[in-house]
Amino acid sequence: MLQPTRDFVLIYGDAFVDYIADDVTNTTFTKYLGGTTINVAAGVSRIGAPSAIITVTGDDETSQFVRNELKNEGVNTEYAQIIPEKRVTGVEVHLTEDYDRIFTNYSDETPDIQVDPTHLDDRAFERASVFSFCSNTMFQETALETTRAAVKKAIEKNCLIAMDANIRPLRWESPEKCLQTISEFLPYVNVMKLADEELFFITQTKTIEDGIKALAKYDLKMLMITVGEKGTYVVFNGNVQHVPSIEINCVDTTGAGDAFMSGILRSIHLYGLPKTEKEAYDYVFFSNQLGALTATRAGAITAIPHLHEIDRLIKP
Repeated sequence: MLQPTRDFVLIYGDAFVDYIADDVTNTTFTKYLGGTTINVAAGVSRIGAPSAIITVTGDDETSQFVRNELKNEGVNTEYAQIIPEKRVTGVEVHLTEDYDRIFTNYSDETPDIQVDPTHLDDRAFERASVFSFCSNTMFQETALETTRAAVKKAIEKNCLIAMDANIRPLRWESPEKCLQTISEFLPYVNVMKLADEELFFITQTKTIEDGIKALAKYDLKMLMITVGEKGTYVVFNGNVQHVPSIEINCVDTTGAGDAFMSGILRSIHLYGLPKTEKEAYDYVFFSNQLGALTATRAGAITAIPHLHEIDRLIKP
């Protein structure tokens, strides 16, 4: 399935600008390039694998900031669009007393300007080892159609398909619509990452064991359920393993999940899908370490480590 000579991990999604609280008082903020898929694209590039992004920006100062930051991160933007009227979505990220993050106050002036399905380039999928996406744009009809078209192209071009649920309830008209939309894609996904609360939502269960059983009907080659500081459960070849995290001094969990996903995509791009349960464990343990290290620093992309910083980590 995986083509080892392919050029990059291909990622689709909205660019955001995150206004992240400087401390738990949530009174002052710093601007960062953001958005789950953007974070993942930058994260993959930072840790030694090539990445490319499908997104859309405009002609204003904020859009130029996004494009400059992507260029600085080494992300391939040749398949990204510029539509002058587009305005990049902004979101305030508040910090709790436990240094967890809460997304509030979305500002989206042009929600209907999205990558159109007709703008998807076959060459991007021919060059991609993995196509990765998440759910947080699919509340918008054009973005949903583009996601459907992109998944179809990925199947046609023999890419692996990876999905990070990344559910943002505030963006959906109803929980039912969110669940229906995400469930539509499950039959086509090869690699999936869910937080435990997302697993419970998608499967309508109350335990990790029951949630895993509910997803067994799908052909998921690798399923990961993250449980914060407690690590991750990985399901591979029908077997469940718990992979611990590492102890850290947590400063800000923003971007930790995106760093985790970056590690998984990097490993798959470089080495292919795991061949054994041990390899699956190693992929996830490496990614757990990335997520933990990211949580020791403030910010999202700015906190994700570079390759030279992870030499001491246990890598697959």
